[in-house]
Amino acid sequence: MEKNEVIILEDRGFIQIKGSEAKDFLQNIVTNDIEKVTSDSTVFSSILTPQGKYLFEFFVLKLKDSYLVECEKKSTTAIIKLLNFYKLRSKVDFIDLSEKYATAIISLEKFKEINGSNLSKGSTTSYGEDPVYIDPRNEKLGAKIISKLENIHLTIKKLNLKIADKEKYYNKSFELGIPQINLDKLKEKIFGIENNLDELNGIDFKKGCYVGQENTSRIKLRNKLRRRILPVKEIAGEILENDIIKYKNSEIGKIMIDKPYSFALVKVVQPDLKELTNTELMCGKSKVKILKPEWI
Repeated sequence: MEKNEVIILEDRGFIQIKGSEAKDFLQNIVTNDIEKVTSDSTVFSSILTPQGKYLFEFFVLKLKDSYLVECEKKSTTAIIKLLNFYKLRSKVDFIDLSEKYATAIISLEKFKEINGSNLSKGSTTSYGEDPVYIDPRNEKLGAKIISKLENIHLTIKKLNLKIADKEKYYNKSFELGIPQINLDKLKEKIFGIENNLDELNGIDFKKGCYVGQENTSRIKLRNKLRRRILPVKEIAGEILENDIIKYKNSEIGKIMIDKPYSFALVKVVQPDLKELTNTELMCGKSKVKILKPEWI
């Protein structure tokens, strides 16, 4: 995106996690290290099932004496319900702030204007009272301003930004191989590590236990990862959820998310992923190409 463009994402939700035991509570559940979350650093993380299957992903920011979770808006209620399941007697509360905050995407160049001292993934600063952070998954996705809803347009005006279409952002995300829409279609169907959480800085393999840690670490440390979620480009026909992708008459993938951006769970060994990319493949009644992100 251009330096002075901004993209407002209306489909993002927010949960405030507060209380004297908020840090320990999160640390025992999520896949990343909450010790890393400060006013200068934001992390990408997730919650898995006890078996290591994918449930939800989100960003965790420091919000004064509490934490702010930014997630897919339609998952907010389900995430709060799950957190309450794990709460037990912990001194922690969850507040849905989805109607009070907004997410705005800005370029790295604009982030440099606000604070150019640290341009690493997850680097966090502020503009007025609004936290601003570089996407911890991939800096090519730019930076995010998390603003109170009533202030967002004033912030945009002060920064001399012009609003651009959100498809520009999601097209870039698809190009980078990062799914962000309809993530519920992955829920409990794949392992978290198969959704590339390891490659997108969403798992800390050095931290202590978290829900699903045993299987996740086993897959990683024993090099047993055989499939990954990858973007799929339509060549002919229509891609449908659950369509099987074939290579030389063998099943090598399955469509998990069909619209608006298609992603499949694809074998990355036997055959090697290099054999599959840039090759027209049968997918149900359509023809597709599997795209290989640069980070694989």
